[in-house]
Amino acid sequence: MNKSGTIIIIEDDPDDQFVFEEVFRELDYPNQRMYFADGLKALDYLYSTPDRPFIIISDVNLPKLDGLELRKKVQTDAELSLKCIPYVYFTTAINQQAVIDAYSTSAQGFFVKPSNFDEIKETIKIMIEYWKKCAAPNNFNR
Repeated sequence: MNKSGTIIIIEDDPDDQFVFEEVFRELDYPNQRMYFADGLKALDYLYSTPDRPFIIISDVNLPKLDGLELRKKVQTDAELSLKCIPYVYFTTAINQQAVIDAYSTSAQGFFVKPSNFDEIKETIKIMIEYWKKCAAPNNFNR
């Protein structure tokens, strides 16, 4: 995990992308942010970049490759799994089966998207602060 790395946000709703960007501006995190409207574009990026992103924040319901399928690919690909990128879901798709499916892919979090801006901001702050404090196997120099 690269705590100064890019924050990958996979969200197909342009309004939600706008809200995310406003939240990140207000929270003043220095990490670059990249937005992808579908899981396939995000996967292509993850395969093509030499960078180690800080975190992936993904919706569940996405076109082309949904968040659950994307997580499985990231988890099972040897090269991508070595990057130790935390993968959390941030979605309105809340039901017991969605949560079970998310955790069956070894997701590191499942957050329900609030409808209120301040609550979204608080949730994202909790998410980012938690991962900034976590250690990962690739955080140590050999």
